[in-house]
Amino acid sequence: MNTLQNNSVTLIGEVDSGFTFSHEVRGEAFYLVNLAVKRLSEQADIIPLTISERLIDVTADCMGRTLEVAGQFRSFNQQGENKKRLILSVFVRDVFFLEEDFTDCTKSNSITLKGYLCKSPVYRKTPLGREIADLLLAVNRSYNKSDYIPCIAWGRNAKYASGLFVGTKMEISGRIQSREYTKKLSETDIVTHTAYEVSVSNLEVFEND
Repeated sequence: MNTLQNNSVTLIGEVDSGFTFSHEVRGEAFYLVNLAVKRLSEQADIIPLTISERLIDVTADCMGRTLEVAGQFRSFNQQGENKKRLILSVFVRDVFFLEEDFTDCTKSNSITLKGYLCKSPVYRKTPLGREIADLLLAVNRSYNKSDYIPCIAWGRNAKYASGLFVGTKMEISGRIQSREYTKKLSETDIVTHTAYEVSVSNLEVFEND
């Protein structure tokens, strides 16, 4: 399986933050920056990018500029005080500045993943009866690494996914979305976090190798 084809993301949006140093690999520095990607509803998903200093001038003020990026949706476990937390961002391989506003939201957020179901699906219904299934997909990467990508399926896809087993090989396509949620640490201490996941539009299952 070609690991570059396992995980493909294209985004178009506006830079929504400054550049923050993330890490360095063999003398190459990587930075985090947020991209605001509009939905059809005009609401924006705020998606973190990991980008090399060799691809973009990280000292420049890019706030509000429109970028088109291509890369992979990657994960790593960050050790917290009590448990590990899954951190997700788009690792950028190519980046282009767009000089005009991009208004076609149907083409601004696209992801395709090929991997294996690594947890049993969690199926539920909303109070209004909408079917949802939460999936966790393990996607192989180079050097024997894997990315663990949360996905959410709806309607018929959710019903179908609810019957799948751990280890099922599948390909999904959809869009990356962000959502905020609150966590109550104590009676007076409530924190807000942002979760990232892939909203599934198409799902296909394959026979395992």
